[in-house]
Amino acid sequence: MRKADRQRKIHEIITTYSIDRQEDLVAKLNEAGLAVTQATISRDINDMQLIKVPDDEGGYRYAMPASREKNQAEELAKALHHCLLELKLSDRFIAIDVRPGNGPVVANLLRQLEDERIFTTIGDDSNVLVVCDSAKSAKELEQYFSEIAE
Repeated sequence: MRKADRQRKIHEIITTYSIDRQEDLVAKLNEAGLAVTQATISRDINDMQLIKVPDDEGGYRYAMPASREKNQAEELAKALHHCLLELKLSDRFIAIDVRPGNGPVVANLLRQLEDERIFTTIGDDSNVLVVCDSAKSAKELEQYFSEIAE
């Protein structure tokens, strides 16, 4: 199945059922005849920018974001303000340490900025590595990140 078709099915499932864990989403997709792995679903959740919202039972469930046309710079500022632990600069690289669970969000927001100074970002659970096009760009971005995180 193509990625777009799988993501349409994910959208259908999360709007029909209260899904709070990736494992539950994998199970629903498998029930629907789609053999998927948790790693694939994790990437889809990131690509689709799914969020967790409160459900009627006091827990949380996956949902589509209210608007996909958010101001990415504002979203990045909010995220860094709430989760930034440390910024480290080395040549063309910026290491961003964040609270656990926030690395993928920050990395994704940085990619969505489409800033020409950013060559690529790599994010894990609590760290993001920003590779810049030059040392000068890295210094400018490190200063920008520091300012918006306040």
